[in-house]
Amino acid sequence: MALAPKLEFRQSQQLVMTPQLQQAIKLLQMSNLELSEYVEGQLEENPFLERGAEAPEADESASPAGEGTGAANGAESEAPLDLSRDDTVGTANEALDTGDDEAFSGRTSDEAAAGEFRVNEWSSVGSGKAVDLDDREFGATYVKEISLREHLTNQLHVATRDSQQLFIGAYVIDLIDDAGYLLESTEAVAERLGADISDVDEALSLIQTFDPCGVGARNLKECLKLQLIEGDRFDPAMEAFIENIELLAKSDLKGLMRATSASEEDVRDMIAEVRALTPKPGYAYGGETIQVVAPDVFVRPAPDGGWIVELNNETMPRVLVNQHYYAEISRAGGKESDKVFVNDQFANANWLAKSLDQRARTILKVAQEIVRQQDSFLVYGVKHLRPLNLRTVADAISMHESTVSRVTSNKYMATPRGLFELKYFFTAAIASSEGGEAHSAEAVRHRIRELIAEETPDAVLSDDKIVEILRNEGVEIARRTVAKYRETLDIPSSVQRRRQAARGAI
Repeated sequence: MALAPKLEFRQSQQLVMTPQLQQAIKLLQMSNLELSEYVEGQLEENPFLERGAEAPEADESASPAGEGTGAANGAESEAPLDLSRDDTVGTANEALDTGDDEAFSGRTSDEAAAGEFRVNEWSSVGSGKAVDLDDREFGATYVKEISLREHLTNQLHVATRDSQQLFIGAYVIDLIDDAGYLLESTEAVAERLGADISDVDEALSLIQTFDPCGVGARNLKECLKLQLIEGDRFDPAMEAFIENIELLAKSDLKGLMRATSASEEDVRDMIAEVRALTPKPGYAYGGETIQVVAPDVFVRPAPDGGWIVELNNETMPRVLVNQHYYAEISRAGGKESDKVFVNDQFANANWLAKSLDQRARTILKVAQEIVRQQDSFLVYGVKHLRPLNLRTVADAISMHESTVSRVTSNKYMATPRGLFELKYFFTAAIASSEGGEAHSAEAVRHRIRELIAEETPDAVLSDDKIVEILRNEGVEIARRTVAKYRETLDIPSSVQRRRQAARGAI
């Protein structure tokens, strides 16, 4: 074949993402904090951008979504957290942090409180070695200290795979303070999430088995009790000692002897054991930089029984394009390179303003559809989450799935049930055997747990029997799926449960 120069015409198509389009996509998936930082940088760089005035609280951004059934049920106000502790227990906590071995040697309670029962003075412990300064770059040996929340979350994902327990557990972990104490009652958590209090208690009991020992306690007594149980030292005498720990703060040795029915020597031994415990277990882990999550969207009940969805204007950066300044500079003329720079900056300013407006509209549109789809959750709680995926929302609002995915990343919605990331509302679906609406996987798991909890020792349900019961209730599910869900709930097989029931009868 002869080689010769020649000209050929070819036609092809390709998708080219302009810098402006890339910027719009980038803005869409940013959190409100990241967006504010980005806009601040643009305000410094672009001479045609100005900071917009604070938006007045108007109803333009609010629009009803969904056909809610009863705003009263979905509009439960969030009760303020009660951070106070029992005075006597708090005094005992202080007593545990101070003191030496001679609390009951005739000194006053003030002296005892100043010198008795010192616990783990980590701040005074040094390595005893001189600091070896070298020429390494600052930060080269820096290791991020894991926070208590991260440590507990990692353990939670290892301890269970049940999605409902993971969700409730994560919510409970968020309520644990830096000292390791749970700041809210399980009743309040159950009411807010619309979950059974037994499920919340189960999640809390699981967390209380995590490291550090004593974490998740609701008061000092429970914290010490958990540590003593872990060390197999929670006998009746020690239980009485903990129940009357306020006497320790008063340096009332005789009172403790009467309460525990123990000798002075035994009480002093118990005091020594309690001194070895940690009243604030959470402080063993690094503190986490507290970042308050500001919601991007607010959801509140509408007078007609539906829901009103509105953007949080306080977190939305507002910019204005100075048209007058651009007109003045354009009339002034100048070098060609200056004109190019001015035109580019003006175009970028206009595009940023347009992108921010489009981002806000898109977030609102997606949030409205999520509220419409998950109306039952807002009214009745976590058990009524509907199965939902990105495609369903994307098709309903005529957008691409990738756009919905970006919108739901790092965006939060404040509802009467609490503050949730938008991604939380997307759950797996299980088909209905009657051809009706699909069932949420979490709801099916919860039903399996209920069926097994209600079984009697002489009528243990096999996986096949559970499949039959669920199909009669309209849930189309395979036996292997029931077995998988049962395993995620840490429930043994029917054979093992039957053996356990037989051993219990003997």
